[in-house]
Amino acid sequence: MRNLDLTTLRSFVAVAESGGVTRAAGFLNLTQSAVSMQLKRLEDMLDLQLLDRSGRGVSLTPAGAQLLGYAQKIVDMNDEIYTKLTHQSWEGEIVLGVPTDIVYPVMPQVLQRMGRTHPRVKVQLVSSFTKMLKAQFARGEVDVILTTERGLEEGGETLTEVPLRWVGAPGGQAWRARPLRIAFCKSCSFREQALARLDAQNLPWELAADADSDRTIEAMVSADLAVTAVLEGHITPYLEHIDPGVLPELGTEKVNLYAGRGKGEITQVLCDYIRQGVAAL
Repeated sequence: MRNLDLTTLRSFVAVAESGGVTRAAGFLNLTQSAVSMQLKRLEDMLDLQLLDRSGRGVSLTPAGAQLLGYAQKIVDMNDEIYTKLTHQSWEGEIVLGVPTDIVYPVMPQVLQRMGRTHPRVKVQLVSSFTKMLKAQFARGEVDVILTTERGLEEGGETLTEVPLRWVGAPGGQAWRARPLRIAFCKSCSFREQALARLDAQNLPWELAADADSDRTIEAMVSADLAVTAVLEGHITPYLEHIDPGVLPELGTEKVNLYAGRGKGEITQVLCDYIRQGVAAL
C-alpha cells in the first residue's frame, strides 16, 4: 500500500496558502531548497504535476487544486490529534496587538497556524496605532504587540526595517498639486515624519483629511484627492506607490516586537510564528 508523506503534504499546503516557496519556507522554518525538494518528492510520489512554475510565482495545476483540500484536512487532523494527546494542548487566551497597516499579509497566516497547532488557545487580535498599543502593553492589557517606529525601546526586538513610501490613487495626479494635499490619521506615527520631510524641502502642503480611521484616509487617497504614506509591501490594491524622487524620501521604519512574560510558553510560540511570518516577506 502506498502512503502519503505528511511532511511533503505540509510543505505543499504551506506553498499553496502562502503563494510561494520563499514564504512557505519562512513559516515552516526550513530552507527554500528543502521545501522545493519535498514538493518534488510529492509530485514524484503521485506522478502528477501539482504546481505551475512557468509564471513569475507558483500556482496550482488542476491536480494540485484537487489535492489541496485533502492535504489541508490530513495536516489539520494530524495537528489536532497531536495537540490533544500531548502536553502541547495549552488552554487560555492571549491578546495580540498589531498596527492596522501591517495586519496583512502576515497576521492571517500566523493566526491560522496558531489555530492549527493550539486549537484550545483563544487569540484576541487588537488593531490600533503604535502609540496606543504601546500604552496598552505598558498597562498589561495586551500580551504581545507589533509596532512601527523609528527606534527601539528596551525589551523590544526589531524584526525588519521597511521603507516608508508615498502612495496615491492608481494613475492619479494628486502628487502634482501645490500645495500638496496630504491625508493622515490623527494618531498615525508616519504623519510627523512625512510633514518634517516636506518642510525640510520647502514643499508647501495642506491637510486634506485628518481622521481617526484608516478607511477614511484610504477613501480620500483612492479618489485622487490627496496622497499619504504607507510601508512598502503593505499597500492596498486600490492604491499605488508614487515614483521615487517625485516627493521627498521618507526613510525607513522598524517593525518591532514586544512580548510580555505572563503567558510563558504560548507567548514564545506566538512570537516564533510572527518572526517566521515576517522573515518570509
